[in-house]
Amino acid sequence: MDHQDLVSELPEIERMTPQDRIALAKERRRIQLRMNDERDRSLPPPRPRRPRLRFCPEVALLDATGRADAAEVERLLNEGANPNSHNEDGLTPLHQCAIDDNAQIMRLLLAHGADVNAQDTEAWTPLHAAACCAHINVVRILIANNANLLAVNADGNMPYDICDDEATLDAIESEMAARGITQGYIDEQRGAPEKQMLDDMKHLHQQGLPLDHRQPDGSTFLHIAAANGYYDVAAFLLRCGVSPLVRDNDLWQPVHAAACWAQPDLVELICEYGGDIHAKTSSGEAPMDLCEDATTRAVISNMIQNEARKKRLAFGVRDSRRASRKRKKFESPQQGATGQDNPFSARGAIRRLSLRDRNGMTPARLEAKQEGADIIRSWSKEDVSSDVHTVPLPQGNRESPNKRVLKGSNKPKPMSPDEWLKKLEAGGGGDDDDEGTPKRAGSQRRRHKKNGKGGPYEMNELRSNGSAQRQQKSTCCCTIL
Repeated sequence: MDHQDLVSELPEIERMTPQDRIALAKERRRIQLRMNDERDRSLPPPRPRRPRLRFCPEVALLDATGRADAAEVERLLNEGANPNSHNEDGLTPLHQCAIDDNAQIMRLLLAHGADVNAQDTEAWTPLHAAACCAHINVVRILIANNANLLAVNADGNMPYDICDDEATLDAIESEMAARGITQGYIDEQRGAPEKQMLDDMKHLHQQGLPLDHRQPDGSTFLHIAAANGYYDVAAFLLRCGVSPLVRDNDLWQPVHAAACWAQPDLVELICEYGGDIHAKTSSGEAPMDLCEDATTRAVISNMIQNEARKKRLAFGVRDSRRASRKRKKFESPQQGATGQDNPFSARGAIRRLSLRDRNGMTPARLEAKQEGADIIRSWSKEDVSSDVHTVPLPQGNRESPNKRVLKGSNKPKPMSPDEWLKKLEAGGGGDDDDEGTPKRAGSQRRRHKKNGKGGPYEMNELRSNGSAQRQQKSTCCCTIL
């Protein structure tokens, strides 16, 4: 029936009883089904459908193990599914059973040849997973099937290292004691991966092959050693010339890997060979930003502070020249502070000369000139009481016998050497004024006279003495003033 027919019979249906309405609906449904069957028989046969999507048995086995479907797992194993299949993280069905504490499926897998010591991408075995999750029943099943009690994961931990449950830990350690495992053997097995990698690097070096070979992700052997904490391997690579600044596809340097995986010893080693503690990755992260371990963060912070201190010392820190502490002559501020030469200071090797030093006026020469000036003044009997009383010595306690000049003399002012020389050259007598004659203190020079006049020797001597006195007097005055 079409829509118009249904609308036209609505008034009649409203007057019907409920039982009549139900009977009418059933009759019309029967007619509808009969018409559909007739139409289907008249249509041509349909095209075949596309086949359903089917997964490989290994993927199906992993899925069935994760769903704990023991019947499906058994069916897949009987059909030939590989019990050691794994996903992109390296997890096998046996790892999944250890995590889920599924002993029934684990026995099925072991019965069909599953590897009890299979490792994922982080080198975890099923025993690692069971010990970490404290599944003691699964641990006992794995131990009974000869699981490796000393297997080392990527973090350098054995199964008993990551077990916190006392009962599970007691089961593992009891089996270790029963097998005669000693601490020396444990240490040897713990260092076996690093020793194996070191041997491989030495073999490559002996063959002349490059030690900076890159993996598909751009990482090098030095990245691997830094992430795993292989100190000896990293030291060997660095000594062989591998650059500590090499980057992978994400611009990670080996120091980033060491900081991210909490390897403080590797961080220090890489930076000693020129690693950059401030290097940034493609995400703009420095080693400090990638580190979560408190000890490693403290090591990185200390290295940053030491580097900043060396930079400050390299340029020198200029302190105040008005410091109250007296410095020695030509002493650098850094030398005065530390008491020794500063290898990072450029000022410590500079010797600054004053104007006096450049002119050669040393303290000893100043003292000698001052002594000469005092001798000249006492010899010429000048009255210098108005400007000089006592001439102090710059160094030492030595004093010249003519250093002090008497004050308050009542004697008449004697002639200067210039006036006395002019008088002699003019022909005047030189013996009528004994007090005006310039005489050295304590000098007993004998003068030769002829006819009241001085001879040639005496005249030359007076000329030379007069010029010397004028030179010394001019120099002395400059020095005193």
